[in-house]
Amino acid sequence: MITVGIILFDDVEELDFAGPWEVFGSAAALTGELRVLSLAEKPGPVRGAKGLRVIPDGTFAESPPLDVLLIPGGIGTRREVENPAMLEFVRRAAATARLVTSVCTGSLVLHGAGLVQGLRVTTHWAFTDTLEARGGVTVMRDTRWVRDGRVVTSAGVSAGIDMSLWIVGQLFDPTTARRVQRAIEYDPAPPYAAEV
Repeated sequence: MITVGIILFDDVEELDFAGPWEVFGSAAALTGELRVLSLAEKPGPVRGAKGLRVIPDGTFAESPPLDVLLIPGGIGTRREVENPAMLEFVRRAAATARLVTSVCTGSLVLHGAGLVQGLRVTTHWAFTDTLEARGGVTVMRDTRWVRDGRVVTSAGVSAGIDMSLWIVGQLFDPTTARRVQRAIEYDPAPPYAAEV
């Protein structure tokens, strides 16, 4: 069984975790070979950046070994990048994970945990300078997601869906990823063109 752990914290950006959750949850339903868990530092509800409240499946202390570790972004990452409990858990979980991933400013947490030094990474376009200023990384701009070794970082919000679909293709195969994409009817056609 492949285990995906999605980290939650107060002021997490909702789609940063819910988009990947949808992708991995659909892959779980299709294959029966994957499970998705939400994990937080403490028990009890977590309040997202837009006010959504979510009850995590377990705490960091209860986490099983993870095959995929995913750190979402959101305004809460500004606090979490200085949170010793978060950074210690991320380092511990990453030590045995097949893939270590982030969405949006979750890359700042990976940086704070010392997991991206010397790597190519990305983040939300508004935070590329912030990530670059932390030093030790090559920030890729204007790209949806970047893989460097076992670390995969994505740009903001909806880019996490793109990254997660790619990960499903790696964990299983491209056909499974395409089946998930069709199941969730994810067929983006930017830019916004409602006036047409």
